[in-house]
Amino acid sequence: MNIKKVENVLIANRHDPFKSLELIDTIQSLGIDLHFRHEIDQTLNMIYKESGQLYGYYGRDLREVALCFRLLRQEGHNVQESVFENILDKKSGIKDDVQNDVKGLIELYEASELGVEGEETLDCMKMFTYNRLNELCSGRQSHEDREIMSSLAQPRHKTLRRLTSKRFMIKIAGDEDNECLQSLLRVAEIDSIILKSLTQDEISQTFKWWRELGLEKEVEKARSQPLKWHTWSMGILQDPTLYEQRLDLTKAISLIYIIDDIFDVYGELEELSIFTQVVERWDHDGLEKLPRYMKVCFEALDTITTEISMNVFKSYGWNPTDSLRKSWASLCKAFLVEAKWFNSGYMPNTDEYMKNGVISSGVHLVMLHVYFLLGEELTTDKVELIESNPRIISSAATILRLYDDLGSAKDENQDGIDGSYVECYLNEHKGSTVGEARSHVAQKISKAWNCLNSECLTRPFSRTFSEACLNIARTVPLMYSYDDDQQLPGLNEYLKSIT
Repeated sequence: MNIKKVENVLIANRHDPFKSLELIDTIQSLGIDLHFRHEIDQTLNMIYKESGQLYGYYGRDLREVALCFRLLRQEGHNVQESVFENILDKKSGIKDDVQNDVKGLIELYEASELGVEGEETLDCMKMFTYNRLNELCSGRQSHEDREIMSSLAQPRHKTLRRLTSKRFMIKIAGDEDNECLQSLLRVAEIDSIILKSLTQDEISQTFKWWRELGLEKEVEKARSQPLKWHTWSMGILQDPTLYEQRLDLTKAISLIYIIDDIFDVYGELEELSIFTQVVERWDHDGLEKLPRYMKVCFEALDTITTEISMNVFKSYGWNPTDSLRKSWASLCKAFLVEAKWFNSGYMPNTDEYMKNGVISSGVHLVMLHVYFLLGEELTTDKVELIESNPRIISSAATILRLYDDLGSAKDENQDGIDGSYVECYLNEHKGSTVGEARSHVAQKISKAWNCLNSECLTRPFSRTFSEACLNIARTVPLMYSYDDDQQLPGLNEYLKSIT
């Protein structure tokens, strides 16, 4: 059975919505949905329209309700949380007859991760299902236990597809009698081979570019992590055809890291102020007052920004130079604010910290590059909106900023000021413990995800860009979830899956 035959199966199953949903879920789980984009869209549109917006259609089991909710909502259909009202119980949260339905509860937990702002029912269900699924784990490492723990640790909506696809490939490989599933598995295996080859080529190109740039020698104390930088690009832009865009994006990301290190490690405050002014004016004349490593860094920034702008102009007829320069200036000004705080010993309040931290996270700069590199919806109104750091970007930036701070504040016995949100919170809320502060941060991350989900549901920008905003948030745990040995197991797992 080839791709065309799988397409035919999708079409043939449209009379049975649940079979269609299961097949779509499998295709997406394997990470091969790009091959069936048109058929999936048509099928989900039909299910949404013919279900009377899901009311009345659902008298079926919990798993079906939750699966349909998740698949429709992630495609932009505004399904209401009220479809779950029939399983709610005011006393226990969820009715007794579904409290032991492991498959249904897993799917309900996955669905609850797509909650938007103001959806108290979904928030409550997420909390209940998380606790209940932990209770249902037997501790014997059974297949059911592994399914539960995988879902709780890596919920589908918040996890990069290539991290979960390998797990589903192994699962499907055991179902040898299902011809359709085996056909999908073969497509996924072929895709995996092609993607690994493409990834290895991109990584090789990235290392070559980094060596030739020469910044590693000029800024010796700065991080030299081209593989990590390109992992961001691969996480954000997952379409295999976006090869050139990923390479260009990595160049911008590398400079965010380098300039961040200049502000954190290298520069004296006076030099940092002059450097920021140079970037604001984009003026080579001011470089004479700076040390050599700063001059070389700005020259690299100028060259890379010009190259990316030329590529965008050649491809789409839009010159993003001014927009990119302004965003680099905003980033440097945010870095400078943090440097001044640290040098003076000033501790900002949490609101002040986050207002600046959303910019210093670098997410707006990254997503501005993504927007221009994709070349979709390049109009004056849209560009002005993207320049204003809209909520679809600022919510992802909030997730990164706070996740980063959790990673840098793991030790409850740490001393001194680390400049994290946790430290600001403890200073602002005297008597609070580090545990309470971290719990507060986790709640803010959850709210930021709800905000991001809200924006993606209304889609002020294209599907591709909205997905990229989700993907940068999904990449964050890989980069900041440290274990006790100060390693990043999630990042290592991801790199194994793609190389």
